[in-house]
Amino acid sequence: MNYENLMHVVQSLNTEDAFRIRIDHFQWRTLANYISPQDFRAGDHLILEGDRDRTVYFLEQGSVQLYPGVSNPGGRVMVLRPGAVLGEIGLFRDGPQVVNAEAMTPVVAWALRLPRFEEMVLRAPALAVEVMRAAGGVVVARARASLHRQGSSGPSMTVY
Repeated sequence: MNYENLMHVVQSLNTEDAFRIRIDHFQWRTLANYISPQDFRAGDHLILEGDRDRTVYFLEQGSVQLYPGVSNPGGRVMVLRPGAVLGEIGLFRDGPQVVNAEAMTPVVAWALRLPRFEEMVLRAPALAVEVMRAAGGVVVARARASLHRQGSSGPSMTVY
């Protein structure tokens, strides 16, 4: 599959928690060597609470809902659209997943698995640092939004 559509949707997503990676076309081509496309049907889970999978997904097509698991009662449903990233916390934390991610429509997501990321760290360290920086930005934006929602009685669903 061609990574260029993924590159376009990631770069064009304009949300608070967008994956704002600062790389050029050549670096995208390098990143494409470390990620692999996966197709999901509506209802398939990309992430399940309790799993220890540390895969980061870059959403190319379709919509995914993130919803709280049993360990996070009262959490909020988020709907992610093309260009969004999910599972990014796995780059920073070795522990079980605390949310579920379910495809709402047919989905194409590009997976960056931890062993491939670790290989990127060795072979393309500047690119790996930029992936970490952009993923950290997503974590911070989502944490801020969560703290803000806890202090207000806003809507029960967020769309990104």
